[in-house]
Amino acid sequence: MIQDIETRLDNRFADLPPRPEDFALCFRADAVLLSLQGGALHFPTVGECGGSGRYLFSIGERRYYLCEAAPFGDYAYEAVAVLRQYPPREQAFAGVTALHLYRWYRDHRFCGRCGAVMRHSQTERAMVCGCGNTVYPAIAPAVIVGVENGDKICLTKYNRGYAHWALVAGYTEIGETPEQTVEREVMEETGLRVKNIRYYKSQPWGLSGSLLLGYFCEVDGSDAIRVDHDELKEGRWFTAEEIDFPDDHFSLTREMIARFREGAWRTSPG
Repeated sequence: MIQDIETRLDNRFADLPPRPEDFALCFRADAVLLSLQGGALHFPTVGECGGSGRYLFSIGERRYYLCEAAPFGDYAYEAVAVLRQYPPREQAFAGVTALHLYRWYRDHRFCGRCGAVMRHSQTERAMVCGCGNTVYPAIAPAVIVGVENGDKICLTKYNRGYAHWALVAGYTEIGETPEQTVEREVMEETGLRVKNIRYYKSQPWGLSGSLLLGYFCEVDGSDAIRVDHDELKEGRWFTAEEIDFPDDHFSLTREMIARFREGAWRTSPG
């Protein structure tokens, strides 16, 4: 998956002055400044973007900063979807993680309690207000669900956004455990009841500001799929032989589908 990189992410809060050679992550809406020369992701340096920025995190010896810059040279603003499509994985993970923080900073410039301008905390990654309100980066828990029916798995297609076959997914609501979310989302999207819910693996998913929790489960009773067409275009059962797309080594969804396809879904992920 995208977070499976050789060098560990260090996301501890720090107020580090940027060096010219550090990477600059610049965003405009849902676009990121980069070059795709040679079919790979290249971010500009802080020095190339004016020398200033807000420290985000480090990967190995390289620091990443949130900056602002206009397009220049070979660097252009590309839709963030390119982060799913090009190597190296380390840069893709950095871009997706930075996007999560960029959106949080953008959406919390003003206090939700009193409306005043928020300021950056000097001691932790938080936005603070004089009224006493402190806001931390928002992370939304969500489930990815592989519903099994003997030698078949349920795959669905969304009405909007991601256009490929995927697993049932949804956000955890107030007062729910992730396992209850599995039951509710599967019922809402496909009309299926499930049992034997078992945890598989997790994934930070900066593209939607989420922490994804993967589960496998089994259909309980009728296997008739009744798709919620407000969210889904279609849904059906697939055998392993009918799945004709490989693991993209990016998403939890694709890894879980690949494990089913390989016949390894009933074993421990370790």
